[in-house]
Amino acid sequence: MARDYYKILGVGRDATNEEIKKAFRLIARSTHPDAKPGNPEAESRFREAAEAYEVLSDPDRRRRYDRGDTIDLSDLFSGFGGFDDLLRSVFGDGSLFGSGPSGRPTRGGDILVGAEVDLAGAAFGTEVEIQFRTRKTCEVCSGSGAKDGEGVTTCPECRGAGSVRMARRSLFGTMMTVGTCPTCHGEGALITTPCPACSGSGAVEGDATMTVEVPAGVSSGTRLRLTGRGQSGGRHGPPGDLYVEVHVSPDPRFERHDADLVHGVTIGISQASLGTRVSIPLIEGGETDLDIPAGTQPGAVFRMSGLGITRLGRGTRGDLHVVVTVSVPTDLTHEEEDLLGQWADLRGERTDRPASAG
Repeated sequence: MARDYYKILGVGRDATNEEIKKAFRLIARSTHPDAKPGNPEAESRFREAAEAYEVLSDPDRRRRYDRGDTIDLSDLFSGFGGFDDLLRSVFGDGSLFGSGPSGRPTRGGDILVGAEVDLAGAAFGTEVEIQFRTRKTCEVCSGSGAKDGEGVTTCPECRGAGSVRMARRSLFGTMMTVGTCPTCHGEGALITTPCPACSGSGAVEGDATMTVEVPAGVSSGTRLRLTGRGQSGGRHGPPGDLYVEVHVSPDPRFERHDADLVHGVTIGISQASLGTRVSIPLIEGGETDLDIPAGTQPGAVFRMSGLGITRLGRGTRGDLHVVVTVSVPTDLTHEEEDLLGQWADLRGERTDRPASAG
């Protein structure tokens, strides 16, 4: 066995036909003369891989090869279109790099637009109106690019296929490749009388306004994809997509942590010691009461279940966490100092306040 075809393709001897084809595709994409023009080492590697594939992909040849029989490959790719037929059987229509014959209208470009929503809108979903510049289908010619819908002829170069087959010489002999028709640029047709409004492109620049539904639970940076709402492809080409990037404006009342919200509340020493009731704002509007128990310490956190942000795609809500700050007064009156001093004496707490004159 002069060559180890399994090793050339990088597959095991028990490889399936699909694994063999996949291995050849990977090698062919990186070593084909169209990918590495003027590189003799790549061309040699491509030919080895092609020979290995032709032997191992054919059940009869593979059995004889595995037995150690000599297989004559001298005329395997001889004649016009030999390698072309091989590539067509592996890639389809001889399309090595996945483009294939064009012949199809060009897809329109994608558009990225920003949209700002407030925290409440992000929490429960909202609608936002966006405005942007785009390429629209020409209303005069309905996207055909031709004046009055006429003046369109089949491309004489590709005969409407949008692609042409080109032959070139290499060390393998004559090879065929498939490329976009240079005359019609893949359209398959030529416009002899272009539409005056769009100059034959089938699309015109214009302003667009659209109302977009923002789902509940979005966060800043979330991109919403609206399929087919992007730029017109023109000449009956499919439109691109519209991407709306959401920015959530901050709310001074809350900090957001994924689906949870954090709100801070400040109470006095006596309130922390004796307990109190405070009003807490809600993201959906209005307020609710929260009981602060006696003896609450600075930094205490109270969890209010289900009052946070809606979880994206799930419908359930996060929680609202209330963080308590205890304020220490710095502007006491003499009467307040005396009262606090008496309270400190009762608790046996030492202070550095001046002794009372009375």
